[in-house]
Amino acid sequence: MRSKKVQIQEVGDVLLEKSCRAKYMRLSIRPFRGVRVAVPRGQSFAAAEKFARSKTDWIKKHLQKMAAIEEQSAALKESHPIDREIAEKRLVNRLDELCRQDGFRYNKVFVKNQKTRWGSCSAKNNINLNVNLVRLPDELIDYVLFHELVHTKIKNHSQLFWQELSRFVKDPKRLDKKLRRYMLG
Repeated sequence: MRSKKVQIQEVGDVLLEKSCRAKYMRLSIRPFRGVRVAVPRGQSFAAAEKFARSKTDWIKKHLQKMAAIEEQSAALKESHPIDREIAEKRLVNRLDELCRQDGFRYNKVFVKNQKTRWGSCSAKNNINLNVNLVRLPDELIDYVLFHELVHTKIKNHSQLFWQELSRFVKDPKRLDKKLRRYMLG
């Protein structure tokens, strides 16, 4: 079994999920996805449940923050309806403008209604952009576009990646943190 849901009083459902990549038990709370414990190989679901129960106060505190983010996201969607054709044109035009301006190249671009990502770049330098980007401030749109364009050259999030990204946007780590306030629903 790869995952198990447990019920914790005052918190609700908690997903316990086996992870090949996890070295330690890791607790995360994501808007629209809830509470999750990454369970490393060799650890039991019972140990993960005990770990989650020991963090009940922390979970409750952060669930309140997540509820506020979910409300903000719903309000943003309601107040800024998207014309998909106009949004796609705006995003692709801006991406192409940044490419011309800074010497980037990509293979293809796709604009989709994604649930979990603002953007991505494949090994073949195909860029996927989330149509919901048009709801964000211009500073964050450019941050996401440059983030994916830098991935056409550097395929990871190493220190070198962040250094390269900082050539195009001021303080990318701050912008990344700011972007996290705008969660997808």
